[in-house]
Amino acid sequence: MEEKTFFEHDGVKVSSARFVVDGQTFAMSNITSVNPVTQVPNRVGGILFLLLGLATISQNAFFGIPLVAISIYYLSKQKTMFHIMLRTSGGETKALTTYQKEYLDQVVSALNEAIVYRG
Repeated sequence: MEEKTFFEHDGVKVSSARFVVDGQTFAMSNITSVNPVTQVPNRVGGILFLLLGLATISQNAFFGIPLVAISIYYLSKQKTMFHIMLRTSGGETKALTTYQKEYLDQVVSALNEAIVYRG
């Protein structure tokens, strides 16, 4: 059977025979399932410091304003991460991590197509 490519972009390749990501190769024959996972960052600390800064501004602007600014910066830098978990005969492996949901969905779709193609 000839190897058919389902997806190839930025060093990630999904074919009927293999899944290559970050220089690591997984044999499609060993992959039993693909699971996309969403990891939302814990923003509790940033929100607490923001509230503390807002409460402090009326008492001490010199301390409160920088605390609010730092909290907003910290919260803006936190992003949701998306992972592809592969279940193989050797267990479960986190194969790909990205901040782009659309990209992850394309790779998951290609992996599912490759699994179905193999039969």
